[in-house]
Amino acid sequence: MPRFIILEHTGAPDDPAGLHYDLLLEAGDACRTWRLAALPVPATPAVSAVELPPHRLAWLDHVAGPVSGGRGFARRLEAGTYRLSVNDTADVKQATRLSFVTTGNGPPQVVELAKTGDQWGVRRHVDNAGPPQAQ
Repeated sequence: MPRFIILEHTGAPDDPAGLHYDLLLEAGDACRTWRLAALPVPATPAVSAVELPPHRLAWLDHVAGPVSGGRGFARRLEAGTYRLSVNDTADVKQATRLSFVTTGNGPPQVVELAKTGDQWGVRRHVDNAGPPQAQ
């Protein structure tokens, strides 16, 4: 099953707020990655996200430490595996709408990513539907 990780990233020189979160989804030989302005919380509106270039798979094993090139510090907040439950294409690398159920770190939750125009939004809610169905 593919893996995901959410990292807290502080001190990035290109981040005026000084803090953002990175959501990485294992997608073949790299991670599809988004920078989140805030953490998505169940029962709240979608959080703004910006898709970043693919990241190395090594980030999925990251616990805490400096980011190379003086680009701040990243620490793991959440990690586990995921199973796609909805997408607009069979290829996670190309999807502009996807939803996945987390299967690690506590009760299952659904994370939904959707692109409208050139903007991404991320929402999260508790999975009340039971175990995800295989795709």
